[in-house]
Amino acid sequence: MIAYLTGSAESLGADALMIRVGDIGYKVFVPAKLRQGLKADQPISVYVHTHVREDALDLYGFATLDELKLFELIINVSGIGPKTGLLILNFSVDEITAAVSKADLDFFTAIPRLGKKNAQKVIIELKPKLGDLEELNLAGVSPETNQALQALTNLGFSKKEAISALRQSPADLDLETRIKTAIKYLGPHG
Repeated sequence: MIAYLTGSAESLGADALMIRVGDIGYKVFVPAKLRQGLKADQPISVYVHTHVREDALDLYGFATLDELKLFELIINVSGIGPKTGLLILNFSVDEITAAVSKADLDFFTAIPRLGKKNAQKVIIELKPKLGDLEELNLAGVSPETNQALQALTNLGFSKKEAISALRQSPADLDLETRIKTAIKYLGPHG
């Protein structure tokens, strides 16, 4: 299975690139936002999802690992195929995650090929799963938040509980007060 490709964008199509790696050209379907601004023979690297069906073997490429993970979550929603998944991924991971967490039906129904019922399915099925994706993205938080998270997990709270509690406590508090506030939010444990 192909997981990652680095090569040159040999030709640009309506919804796919041909990525030349050595003497082999791979047809890779990519979101429109990735195709925009690319020139022929421009170097490109993509994380790849290999989609196997009875009558086809298709490659779908993404600029980041988070985009690939989100795409795989989306296409696991009943009724959502990879072509619709690509249309959703024209938005950033943060925009999609925010729309799911806010249950923003209008965000999803504005996407072509995604009706109201499928938009509702995406929100319902992704809401519990996107917590995992958010937990992976701790690089953007302050060192104090990471220290508070570590302290709470050391006290026996799960990482998910700790993250949820820290989101409820103001980030401008000093470390000790923030931990105490998070513990109050979590209530008695054990």
